[in-house]
Amino acid sequence: MKQEIIISGFGGQGVLSMGKILAYSGLMEDKEVTWMPAYGPEQRGGTANVTVIVSDDRISSPILSQFDIAIVLNQPSLEKFMPKVKSGGILIYDGFGITHLPERNDINVYRIDAMDKAAELKNSKVFNMIVLGGLLKVCPVVSTDGMKKALFKSLPERHHNMIPANMEALKVGMDIIEKVQ
Repeated sequence: MKQEIIISGFGGQGVLSMGKILAYSGLMEDKEVTWMPAYGPEQRGGTANVTVIVSDDRISSPILSQFDIAIVLNQPSLEKFMPKVKSGGILIYDGFGITHLPERNDINVYRIDAMDKAAELKNSKVFNMIVLGGLLKVCPVVSTDGMKKALFKSLPERHHNMIPANMEALKVGMDIIEKVQ
């Protein structure tokens, strides 16, 4: 198994953190991983993306031009990365802020209203974990156990009290993701 993933959105949405947690999850499950962040000088409010590869075998290069999975959290990211999803691949988008819906018939498109759900839960900090839960539902790249171990590894100890809320958010994301096409 090898999954080549791009996660993209505005700085401050937890894009890089999502990639980091996903990469750590792969490491916790003895998989080969790469994590390659990219962001503009603006960071918060500017665009950010991260490429993560999770594989059972060695990874020859972290540089990708096409992806198995794209998670897009804003319209500019959708426009930039939707064409780069491999035929038969997966596109996951958060409905908040997307004005022009994805239009491709050769990929699997999923909508997750993670921003709305995080607001409903009154906890914007779990937004990215809701999105990752949706990913794990449609493509179990890593296990929820690996994800929990990764949270302990990647979060500073002062934030470990948030891990139960993050794990609950993962389950919420699994419940609310919907196939569009």
